[in-house]
Amino acid sequence: MPGGLTEAEAAERLARLGPNSLAEERRHLLRRSAAKLSGPVPFLLEAAVVLELAAGKATEAAIVTVLVVFNAVLSFVQEGRAASALSLLRSRLAVRARVRRDGHWKLVDATALVPGDLVHVRVGDVVPADLAIADGSVAVDQSVLTGESADIEVAAGGACYSGSIVHRGEATGEVTATGSRTYFGHTAELVRTARTASHLEETIFRVVWALLALDGALVVAILAYGLVAHLPASELLPFVLILVVATVPVALPATFTLATSLGALELAHAGVLVTRLSAIEEAAAMDLLCSDKTGTITENRLSVVALRAFDGRSEAELLALAAAASDEATQDPIDLAVLEAAVAAAVPSPGRRLRFVPFDPATKRSEAILEVDGGELRAVKGAPAVVASLASSAAADDIEAAVSGLAASGARVLAVAAGSGRLDLAGLVALGDPVRADSAALVARLGDLGIRVVMVTGDSAPTAIAVARQVGIGDRLASLDDLRARRGGEIDFDVAAGVLPADKLALVERGQRAGHVVGMTGDGVNDAPALKRAEVGIAVSSATDVAKGAAGVVLTGTGLGDVVAAIETGRRVYQRMLTYTLNKIAKTFQVSLLLGLGLLATGSFVTTPRLVLLLLFANDFVTMSIAADEVGFSDRPDRWQVRALALAALGVAIPWLAISFATYLIGRHVLGLGLAHTQTLVFVMLVATGQATVYLVRERRHLWASRPSTWMLAATAADLVAVTVLATQGVLMAAVPLVDIAVVLAAVGIATLALDFLKGPLLASVRTDAKMGSGATT
Repeated sequence: MPGGLTEAEAAERLARLGPNSLAEERRHLLRRSAAKLSGPVPFLLEAAVVLELAAGKATEAAIVTVLVVFNAVLSFVQEGRAASALSLLRSRLAVRARVRRDGHWKLVDATALVPGDLVHVRVGDVVPADLAIADGSVAVDQSVLTGESADIEVAAGGACYSGSIVHRGEATGEVTATGSRTYFGHTAELVRTARTASHLEETIFRVVWALLALDGALVVAILAYGLVAHLPASELLPFVLILVVATVPVALPATFTLATSLGALELAHAGVLVTRLSAIEEAAAMDLLCSDKTGTITENRLSVVALRAFDGRSEAELLALAAAASDEATQDPIDLAVLEAAVAAAVPSPGRRLRFVPFDPATKRSEAILEVDGGELRAVKGAPAVVASLASSAAADDIEAAVSGLAASGARVLAVAAGSGRLDLAGLVALGDPVRADSAALVARLGDLGIRVVMVTGDSAPTAIAVARQVGIGDRLASLDDLRARRGGEIDFDVAAGVLPADKLALVERGQRAGHVVGMTGDGVNDAPALKRAEVGIAVSSATDVAKGAAGVVLTGTGLGDVVAAIETGRRVYQRMLTYTLNKIAKTFQVSLLLGLGLLATGSFVTTPRLVLLLLFANDFVTMSIAADEVGFSDRPDRWQVRALALAALGVAIPWLAISFATYLIGRHVLGLGLAHTQTLVFVMLVATGQATVYLVRERRHLWASRPSTWMLAATAADLVAVTVLATQGVLMAAVPLVDIAVVLAAVGIATLALDFLKGPLLASVRTDAKMGSGATT
């Protein structure tokens, strides 16, 4: 078998041949720009341009055209920021490969591989380059490359191709081709970032369709009134179209993408990588976390702390057999801990290894065939119950008491058996993995956030319960029989011990049947179904490439701190999108009902299509700032409830609607203003109340309880100054005195403060769980 390259040789080949990656295909700038001018929202606005031109209203047509371009540019810039964030995430999620350099095995980014490198692959790996297998055998899935679903067996002398997934076995091979020179010409996408519609996005679109239904009813009434009153079509049709456009959330795609992408970028800086943007919002609703023990609650710093030999063997013989059933190339923490102890104790190898079967989560053991004195000796290392079932010695009958004694302190216990024919139990190896110093505090913090933690581990029940007690999780043990039989309802236990990967999927499904939003941590290829099924699949830092691809969140550090960061960020994103949604619904109720009912009640347009278009401009500035607003997060899981959302928005909109009509009536009948001047006052009032609504709904406490982002404050100031200048100077509207505008703004300010004291019950109703408070934590 080849011995691999030196670092100097690898560096020279990397400089000469380039990285093991493909240049990302990018659409041309003009094509990406043109895409922003197509779609339902741009088509509506473009239709409005045609109607305005047909009616001879060039100014209105120009305003709509500028609005189309403005939103296209805004969307282009914001999606560019989102793409940059996702590009950073993809680079942080780079696949790692086990390579032998300078005579030692190490982990490197797969992009650093070069032809001639010696690489080791095992279950759950994505093959990082084309390999000529020199030792071992694997079953690989090449369906992502060939479309064939059946596994392909590859042994020494065969070839594994880049992008294949190792489903069984372990092998070492020499890299024969990298990057664009691989056999298939390209590498399968290793980290999938495709975004599916989340609960949040689906909720918002359901709301939008409901608002369009409201507009549809108003449009029918307005058209019927227009026919009876003989209103000219050149005025009626643009008014109707603008009424519909005012309902459509023009800024939704850019706001939604930007909010989640900025959240993902914030998490990336904290060491949490997001592979599906929807996982950020789901993290806000998560109320049950099924957490691994090793590396999450404990330090994943294994060392041999005790040996208990059976059948007259010495501890040195026991350790030698355990080391024989381990392999450095796997980089498995258990194997490395056993090998390190064997080297430190200078125990001799019991024989030359002929074959090795690495640890398999399904069988819970590893084994080696050794040549000893001309014969073959089988050495097995694994879970005590599994190894004991294979052994026939008397010690195997009494193993439970011995395991419980060693596991009482939280040690992880392995059993070792050996034999030429039948297996005899050689003894037990206890591995210490200290509990992380911050685990107890983080479990308590998750509890404060309304999230219950259940510890899920393949370790024995005594070990698991000892650790769970130390960190405050509890000691109620799950019935694996009930779990595997898909029985039971509520999650009425704290620890699931001795689980197989398939049990994790059963646990996720049980939690979901009980109405929980479930988070699940995992690391192996067999954990992928559970990670995919959970609303928040979390791949731990040591996870295989397949597990990372199935998860929505990938941790780069150990411990639960990263999970807490993901939850807090998810709840901040929820609060931002809640602000956007409440604001949009309230504005739509206010503007649609004012325009529609105003025409029906007064027989005249309370404002003009031109001013509605200007209102859309003013709204978009502040609406886009919501995505980066400085918000707090709730102390309980957040879920969406459309009915409560609509009622809360209606409760905010009705007072504004009353003020809108009051402004029109006072302007016409008290101040004696003409229709055009009154329409200007109504426009100023709509802009001011639109700004006020954002500040009312962004904070569940009083609006001054937290400082908005600088961008939001600047957008509001710019809007009000620009509108005041346009209104007083008579640009695009009839001029009104500054004092009238000041009175309108002051009246809106007073009404905002009054509504702020009344909004509590309205916003509290948005929460789905009556037990949840309405406060937020900054």
